[in-house]
Amino acid sequence: MSTLKKKVAVIGAGASGLTAIKCCLDEGLETVCFERANYISGLWHYTDYVEEGQACVMKSTVINTSKEMMCYSDYPIPADYPIFMHNKYVDKYFHLYADEFGLKKYINMNTEVHSIKQSDDYKKSGKWEIVTSSKSAPEKKTHTFDFVLICTGHHADKNVPNFAGLDKFKGKVTHTHDYKDYHGYEDKNVLIIGIGNSGGDVATEISRITAQTYISTRSGAWIWNRISDGGNPVDMSITIRAAFTIAQKFPWLFAKITANKLNARFDHKKYSLQPEVNPMACHPTVNDELPNRIANGSVKIKANVKEFTENGAIFEDRTEITDLDAVILATGYVFGFPFLDKSVIDVKDNRVNLYQYMYPPDLHHKTLAVIGCVQPLGATMPISEMQCRLATRVFMDKIKLPDSTTMWKDIENKRVQMAQRFKESKRHTIEVDYIAIMDELAEHIGCKPDLKTLFLTDPKLAMECLFGPCTPYQYRLQGPGKWKGARESILTQWERTYKPLQTRPCKVLEEQSSGMLYVIVVALIAVIVYIIFL
Repeated sequence: MSTLKKKVAVIGAGASGLTAIKCCLDEGLETVCFERANYISGLWHYTDYVEEGQACVMKSTVINTSKEMMCYSDYPIPADYPIFMHNKYVDKYFHLYADEFGLKKYINMNTEVHSIKQSDDYKKSGKWEIVTSSKSAPEKKTHTFDFVLICTGHHADKNVPNFAGLDKFKGKVTHTHDYKDYHGYEDKNVLIIGIGNSGGDVATEISRITAQTYISTRSGAWIWNRISDGGNPVDMSITIRAAFTIAQKFPWLFAKITANKLNARFDHKKYSLQPEVNPMACHPTVNDELPNRIANGSVKIKANVKEFTENGAIFEDRTEITDLDAVILATGYVFGFPFLDKSVIDVKDNRVNLYQYMYPPDLHHKTLAVIGCVQPLGATMPISEMQCRLATRVFMDKIKLPDSTTMWKDIENKRVQMAQRFKESKRHTIEVDYIAIMDELAEHIGCKPDLKTLFLTDPKLAMECLFGPCTPYQYRLQGPGKWKGARESILTQWERTYKPLQTRPCKVLEEQSSGMLYVIVVALIAVIVYIIFL
């Protein structure tokens, strides 16, 4: 059979689905995408209405990762876009990407996937049967595909904890999934449960108009600012190969330095936010305003809720609020794949067994993969793209995956490592380090940057790859999928970063350079290169 006739079904047209379509086309695969909504971009397309099972950002959401770190590896985000984009710019970028590579014509909008199951001759062919229906054709239709990429992400059904007495509470109860903006909370006393990114964003927004906003947290949080020293994006400042190598060799030291750095901005203990674990053992809460909102009294931090009363809440530290008007549950999501038989993938308490967070290890044929089911310390989009680059090359028999036993061993090793590093939480079941997972996937593909060769052939580029931000372009320098624009994109990434800020000319004061500082920097670089390569 001709490879051009091999058909791939892509489920979802969000951040993962779009790059899945492109990667399939790059490998010459016939591609069909099914999208339940009437739009692309997934949760980054804001809607004023609530859709069950469809995650959506709130109206004011700004992404936590900078544009250079979150873009697809062969399509930089426009230079004039903000460093940290409001959701409308994220949506625009996905449309630009889809238009640039002609992806939209492969997407079937308003199409619901009801089931995905192995075909009758699966053991021989590896094919899948997919049942769909659409608004224009409500009768169910069965399709047969050679391959399937599930790109529905991990923001699915609401996680609603069973708090004692919550059913008796007379005020308004909402999950952040259903929260759109601050309207309706004016002059109210509001309790937000959870201090992840959604909880922090809602708290800083509504605390400007509420009578009082409270945040209840079981374990506290480390609060990261989007902007680091010198105005540099924090993710570009810390997602660096040299720093990552040192952090792996001396994790306790890196955690200590990070905690001191975060506490230098504001002392987390003084603000009742101090967790019992170090910053490397929990997912970061990125919020630029929260310390200020706590300092001016509009947000108050409370302990975990013990129980609710008709008009308030009692906390585990025996304190009480007696005049609550509303509760907002920022308690995350329970992800899963309801259209897929549990014999293929079974998710329990947000735990799922997938090799490289993609492959069910016991599948006879590696013709189905999950894309984007990760919670990275960094941007998700480049990881999804790398997973798609791997999956499509597996589909084309250009890459052979290890056997089931090896896959299970890798899954178990990752689970043990995660348990040793992160605190026990549903939030940390799919946690990954950005550089670690990108390099691991790249090694399968053969596109991990070879820094030793680069230092011999292009030392300027090598220095930027080692000591600069590990932007996605690094994975287009060499190997399959090599892109001729990768080098230039790396060397100009800081120019694009600050382009949108150049709205007024400023005179720069001349400073005398320090010869001693230069010597120290050169010595430090030499030490790091020695650690990495020898």
